[in-house]
Amino acid sequence: MFRSSFAAVSLALLLSAPAAAADQPVAAPQPSGATLQTQPYHPAISAFGRLPLSVEPQLSPDGTQFATIQDVNGRPAMLVYTVGAPPGTKPKGVGPTTDFVRRIKWLRNDRLLITLEHDQQYIGEAENFFVSVFSDANGENFKFPFANSPTNSNTVVDLDLDDPSRVLMPALMPMWPHGMAYSLFRVDVYSGAAQRIADGTDRTSQWISDGKGTVAGRVERTRDPFTDHLESFQDGSWKELGAYDASGGRGANVVGLDLGGSAFVRFASDRSGMNGLAATDRSTGRDSPLYFNSTYDVDDALEDPWTGRVIGASFIDDREQYTYFDPAMEALQRGLEAAFPGRSAHAVSWDLAKDKVIVAVAGARQPLSYYYLDRTTHQATRIASTYPELREADLGEMRPYPYKARDGLDIPAYLTLPPGKDAKNLPTVILPHGGPEARDEIGFDWMAAFFANRGYAVLQPNFRGSTGYGVKFLEAGFGQWGLQMQDDVTDGVRKLIADGIADPKRICIVGGSYGGYAALEGAASTPDLYACAASWAGVFDLRKFLRTGARDYGKYSWMISTWTRYIGDRYDDSEKLDAASPALHADKIRCPVLLMHGAGDTTVRVDQSEEMNDALKDAHKNVSFVKIDADTHYMELADTRIRFLTETEKFLKANIGD
Repeated sequence: MFRSSFAAVSLALLLSAPAAAADQPVAAPQPSGATLQTQPYHPAISAFGRLPLSVEPQLSPDGTQFATIQDVNGRPAMLVYTVGAPPGTKPKGVGPTTDFVRRIKWLRNDRLLITLEHDQQYIGEAENFFVSVFSDANGENFKFPFANSPTNSNTVVDLDLDDPSRVLMPALMPMWPHGMAYSLFRVDVYSGAAQRIADGTDRTSQWISDGKGTVAGRVERTRDPFTDHLESFQDGSWKELGAYDASGGRGANVVGLDLGGSAFVRFASDRSGMNGLAATDRSTGRDSPLYFNSTYDVDDALEDPWTGRVIGASFIDDREQYTYFDPAMEALQRGLEAAFPGRSAHAVSWDLAKDKVIVAVAGARQPLSYYYLDRTTHQATRIASTYPELREADLGEMRPYPYKARDGLDIPAYLTLPPGKDAKNLPTVILPHGGPEARDEIGFDWMAAFFANRGYAVLQPNFRGSTGYGVKFLEAGFGQWGLQMQDDVTDGVRKLIADGIADPKRICIVGGSYGGYAALEGAASTPDLYACAASWAGVFDLRKFLRTGARDYGKYSWMISTWTRYIGDRYDDSEKLDAASPALHADKIRCPVLLMHGAGDTTVRVDQSEEMNDALKDAHKNVSFVKIDADTHYMELADTRIRFLTETEKFLKANIGD
């Protein structure tokens, strides 16, 4: 059961494990107490469906406290813990509200910025927007940034720790004689008062600072066509360094400054077509490679939480891999990898002195855990396990399962086998990821882990259009919804059948968002392949989805430019889009269907599932529809996740057994 404090995994539960400084390996903490269970059993659905107990704890500048987004009564809350507090000490912070806590950031030892997603209903439709608030470490003394202005901001460009009370934040403000300008302000973290320090325009989309309170650059985005202009601020004037195609989701993609502060760091592709990090000199505009991997895209740029400087990069082969440009951090990373062999380990937060570090550790059969590492005393302490009720024996074996698509393209995929069962003639769940600009990797996935625990083999294909494998692989999915992207999923299913792993009569396809689309499109385009199909928040009428997006963002917006590139043009490609829309082909679906959707979803409106439900009913098909009134696209409530797993488990048992 959930506890409101970290009593079960508190900092006082010191595991006797030596740690080390940056140039020494760190010894992994060893579990104590009961021995690991060797036979699988079925934990309660809530053990999988609960929200993670803790999300990336963040250390204060002096390292004496850490803040985390934590599950409290099934809702995300912001809580602050004191390092070394006696056992049973309750944390302080902001408890669960009707808003969703999205992000937290330490600004000073006694001040945080909390970003909330606010959900309201307007004329029957949900409108979501973000709002931020300053808080002290007790979760009190709230002040809104821009306290005396009709605006808000959830972005901190620069902490400027040399200034005792102010940070740099951008915000939209009215621009004379009309319109809005995205300008930069110095904001008092105690009063919320803001002072404009740099004027933006209605084209400004990003500000970059040097980590010391000085403006370094900005990005201006123009239209017709969408173009990002990277500008450097030097000697009191602006200088354009380069113009970058920003249509269809592209752009300058500036992350920040490099370690030395002499160059802007951007996501870019090299001549081989891999996405990585490039450095653009602040004076000359000359580009040079900073970090590229020859086989995989860079997944993330690693930033120092206090200066904002880019200090490293990560990529995913089958697991996330980390490398640092800062020698001290690189030495620490290698020490962590030696301490936790066979698992992924990396620092997620550290104090200003880098003496105190919070480390994330995960494995294929180990949900993410967090450790507090004191590099001065060489002590490591586990502070949280994200899914504490699950044990290794409860989780199936996850392994790579690559295959070739019908046109010869190599498709990376992962297969999770149910614990205690042979890989032969199994009931199977096909679980395509959302996005579709995303990917799966080896590691704990609460949904896949649940299905495997209940006796199902689970296939997670990284079909063309997934990220991580280069520009060519990504762009091979553009305009291929319902076509080659769907064929890639189908070919993975046929491979499982040919290998004798999947029982061909007991295969169900399940997914969320794009994965929900792929589930129903699979049921419509290959009706003999699936015994059932289930969706969370899927897109089922592609032209309607694009029309809704044009209404929400503007028909000439950058967002619509992005979706048009990925899906197709709602006018020029209308016939192709209609042919790939499951809601328009419900008559082709033969298997039972389960639809679920959050009524507060503004990413994919609930009317997509309502239309799919109506179409299936009109075609006299077997369909169930569950609408969740209180949640969004992202299953942010534990009750929603538990309901999804409960309904899906019953649905799977009824249609493919267990």
